[in-house]
Amino acid sequence: MKKKPLASISLDLDNQWSYMKIHGDEGWEQYPSYLDIFVPYILDLLDELNLKITFFIVGRDAADERNFPYLRMITERGHETGNHSYYHESWLQKYSKKQLEEEIDQTITAIKKATGQKPRGFRGPGFSWSMELLEVLAERGYLYDASTLPTYIGPLARMYYFWKSDLSKEEKKERGELFGTCKDGLRKIKPYYHYLSNGKKILEIPVTTMPVFKIPFHFSYLLFLSGISKTLMKFYLWFAILMCRLTRTRPSFLLHPLDVIGGDQITQLAFFPGMDIKSENKVKVLRYVIKKLQKYYDIGFMSKHAQNYDTL
Repeated sequence: MKKKPLASISLDLDNQWSYMKIHGDEGWEQYPSYLDIFVPYILDLLDELNLKITFFIVGRDAADERNFPYLRMITERGHETGNHSYYHESWLQKYSKKQLEEEIDQTITAIKKATGQKPRGFRGPGFSWSMELLEVLAERGYLYDASTLPTYIGPLARMYYFWKSDLSKEEKKERGELFGTCKDGLRKIKPYYHYLSNGKKILEIPVTTMPVFKIPFHFSYLLFLSGISKTLMKFYLWFAILMCRLTRTRPSFLLHPLDVIGGDQITQLAFFPGMDIKSENKVKVLRYVIKKLQKYYDIGFMSKHAQNYDTL
């Protein structure tokens, strides 16, 4: 039997407070959490789908003792951790190197204490990153960065998000590069190395977009399309996978918590876009998508994706 090419799935474990913060909602400073509901829910679902994935964890959550039992479940159930910054601020590109060092080191310490595992990869919130950030990661022996989304439509996604948010003019300015710029469409889809001014290098594993066309197909977009037409969503996914196979692109596929759970379970965020879709309906779409990916790819951790870079 012919061996399937390797792909990876990751989930950005954005908590309730981080959604409220980026949306401009009051009360996020109290750091409300839904990890006690979401983590057991997603782990059971991943077991059903026979998947082991990478969870990018926010440091502030990992430092909160209330979350320890749930974050420890992630590694106890055989999954991998990644660093998703400490304060989940989507303007990391504006940080000084000293600020970045503090951000990364705090998060490493917190995740290791909470989960028993030291993260080996990083993803910036809102796809934010900088060369200084990559230098900090490389100096700490990180295996890879996964902060880029090579698409031209980032500014459109940002406009839509701002339209749906309660952010002030000043807050919108601060988040001015959320989801990237048009220039990100020029970036490579396949993994590649960043060669840094400190003499080091670090592997970049982009969130995969559709080859040639560079339009996103991570699960948030597929779920949105399914709300318009399930037939359209199925065709879009089929075509995206076809383009990946034709170009020998091995997907790095992205999930978010609100992609797979609805306002029927996370009632505090029932007002959020897409949360009117019931959890069971989101899971039906996810099952379909994962089944299609598993047909063509052997799905593993992000670190496995990185370690097999030379064969990609």
